[in-house]
Amino acid sequence: MIALKMPDGSVREIEKPVDGFAFAESISKSLAKKAVALKIDGEMKDLSTTIDHDCAIEVVVRESDDGVDLLRHDASHVMAEAVQELFPGTQVTIGPVIENGFYYDFAREEPFRMEDLEKIEARMREIVDRDEKIQREVWNRDEAIEHFKSIGEVYKAEIISDLPESEQISVYRQGDWKDLCRGPHLPSTGMLGKAFKLTKLAGAYWRGDSRNEMLQRIYGTAWANEKDLKAYLTMLEEAEKRDHRKLGQEMDLFHFQPEAQGSVFWHPKGFLIWRQLEAYIRRQLDADGYNEVKTPQLIDNKLWEQSGHWGKFRENMFVVPDEIPSTDDDSPVITGEANLLALKPMNCPAHVQIFKQGTKSYRDLPLRMAEFGCCHRNEPHGALHGLMRVRQMTQDDAHIFCRDDQVTDETRRFLDLFSRVYNDMGLTKIAYKLATRPDVRAGDDATWDRAEKALADALTSAGLDFDYAEGEGAFYGPKLEFHLTDAIGRTWQAGTLQLDYVLPERLDASYVGEDGNRHRPVMLHRAVFGTFERFMGLLIEHYAGRFPLWLAPVQVVVATITSEADAYAEEAVRQLRAAGIRVEADLRNEKINYKVREHSVAKVPVIFVAGKREAEEQTVSIRRLGSKEQSSMTLEEALRHMVDEATPPDLVPARAKASQAAD
Repeated sequence: MIALKMPDGSVREIEKPVDGFAFAESISKSLAKKAVALKIDGEMKDLSTTIDHDCAIEVVVRESDDGVDLLRHDASHVMAEAVQELFPGTQVTIGPVIENGFYYDFAREEPFRMEDLEKIEARMREIVDRDEKIQREVWNRDEAIEHFKSIGEVYKAEIISDLPESEQISVYRQGDWKDLCRGPHLPSTGMLGKAFKLTKLAGAYWRGDSRNEMLQRIYGTAWANEKDLKAYLTMLEEAEKRDHRKLGQEMDLFHFQPEAQGSVFWHPKGFLIWRQLEAYIRRQLDADGYNEVKTPQLIDNKLWEQSGHWGKFRENMFVVPDEIPSTDDDSPVITGEANLLALKPMNCPAHVQIFKQGTKSYRDLPLRMAEFGCCHRNEPHGALHGLMRVRQMTQDDAHIFCRDDQVTDETRRFLDLFSRVYNDMGLTKIAYKLATRPDVRAGDDATWDRAEKALADALTSAGLDFDYAEGEGAFYGPKLEFHLTDAIGRTWQAGTLQLDYVLPERLDASYVGEDGNRHRPVMLHRAVFGTFERFMGLLIEHYAGRFPLWLAPVQVVVATITSEADAYAEEAVRQLRAAGIRVEADLRNEKINYKVREHSVAKVPVIFVAGKREAEEQTVSIRRLGSKEQSSMTLEEALRHMVDEATPPDLVPARAKASQAAD
C-alpha cells in the first residue's frame, strides 16, 4: 500500500502506482477535469507523473494560484512556438512566469512590431486548437548542447553548458516543437484555453547584463478563464489612466531627465505633498517616542565591510575615491590609489554608531532612532521606473534598539503605528507576511529560530492573520512585509519591519544589563512609508491624482466669471490663504467652463466660482472635482468648511473624526 497525505491532513491509501490524472479521477471526475498538475512533497510535477511512494500530495487545479502560474508558463511556450512558426530563424532564450503574466526573450535581427502581436496571438489560438500533446524527455547533456547548436539555438546551448553537472537536462516536446525546460507543464496545449493576451514589447539584455546583446521581449498575461482575463485587462486600462508618471506631468509635480538618472526633480506642487507627508509622519514619530537624528551621506568603506554590506550590496553602491580630482588635462581625474568612500544605501550602520556613543544601560532601552535619510542605490538604468524605482531615495527610516524581552511589545507597537498611518492614508486593506531565512544569510539557525518566533508571536498577540514567505527574509534577519490593496485592486508592498541580531554583533553594539554585564541589543529595522518617492507614486495612483484635501498641493482655486468679480476673488484668496488654505486665483479672461475643465485636469479638488452676483452677496459657488453638482454658500461658511476639511487626519479631534466617518 502507498500512503498519501492529503492537504487536509487525511491519509489516502492506494494499492499500486498510478499517474496523477488517474489519482485525481479516483477522488472525483470533476476534480480530474480541473486538474493541471500535482504537488508531491511540495514540489510541482507533471500530471503524468507516476505516484509510487509514500508522500504528501495535492492535485493542482487550474483556478488555484499554482494552477494559474502553470497556465502562464505554458502560455509562454505556446507563444514561443507561435513566434518560431511565424518568424523562422528566431531564437528563443528564456520565458519565465512573472506577476500576472509571463514573457519570453527572443533573438531576432528584425524588430517585432505591435501589429505582430495580433498575428502571434492568432497562431497561439491555432496551437491550442491543435491540442498538441506535451511530453517530457530527459536528454544527455552533450547531445543536448550539440542538438541546439545544430538548429541554431546558441542561447539554449549556452544555458545547458552553464548548468551544474548534476542537473538533469529535461526537454519538453509539444507537437513537433521542443524547448529546454525544468517543467512541469500541462498534458496538452488544448488545456491552456484561450484566456490569454499579449500586452507589450520591450528590449532586454541577454541574462540582464548590459555588456551582452540586446534581445526582444514579448510580454503577455494568461488566466484560468475569460472572466478573469477581462477583469485584469480592465484593471490595466484603469492603471494606465492612473500612471503616476503621466499624472505627475499633468499635475506639474515632478520630472526626470537623463542628466540625473533615477533621481527626481521635485516641482513646488510635488514637494508640497512631500512636506505634508513628512510633517504628518514626524508628528507620529514624536508621539511614539522616537528620537530624530541625521547621519552622513559619505562613509568609509571600512564600516560597510564591518557591517557586511560591502560584500552583499557593493554592486548597488555608489563608490567615491577619497581624493581631490586632478585639474590637469594630461593626467587622469583620479589616481585610483585613494581609500574608498560610499554613498550610503541604507542608514542602519550609521545609527549603530550613534547608539555606541556613551554607555547604554538596560534602563535606556528601548531606544527608538529615526531619520529621514537620503540614500543612494546604483540601480541599472533598465530597472528604473518613475518614482517606483529610483537611485536617490529618502526613507522614513528608524531603528529600535531593545532587549530580547521587549521585541514582542515593540513589534506590536509598530504594528499599531503602521495600521494607524495607513488608515489615515485611505489604505485599509493590509495583508501581513512573515519572510523567513534565505539560503544565503548571516547568523546561525538558533538565532534565526529565535528571531522568527519573536515576530510570529507579535503578530499572533496583535490578533493579526499572516502568511509565511519562505526564504524571503533579509540576509541578517526575518522581516514582516505589509501588502496593501489599492483602489483598483492592485497589491503593493510598502513599509517593513526586520528583526536583526547580527548587525549589533558585527558592529560591536552593547548595553549594560541588570546583571552588570554587557549584552547585545536586538535591532528592529522599520519603515512606515518605505521611501517617500515610492509611497508618493503609490498615493498618486491610488487616488488617481485626486488627493484628499489635506494632501492636495492646490486645495482651492477661486475662478472668476467676469472681471467685475476680480477684487472680490482676490479678497477671498487673501482670507483663504490667511486661514492656511493652499489657494490660487484664476482671473484670466476665459470662459468659466474652460477654467473649470483646466483645473479639473490638474486635479484641483475644489473650485470657488465667483461672478458679479457672488461678489455682491459675498457668496461662492462651489464645484468639487469629479462631481457635476455645485452648491452655494457664504464665503465665511465656505472658509470654515475648507479649514475643517483640510485638517490632516491625525489632527482632527476624535469626535469630529467619528462624525466625518458617519457622514
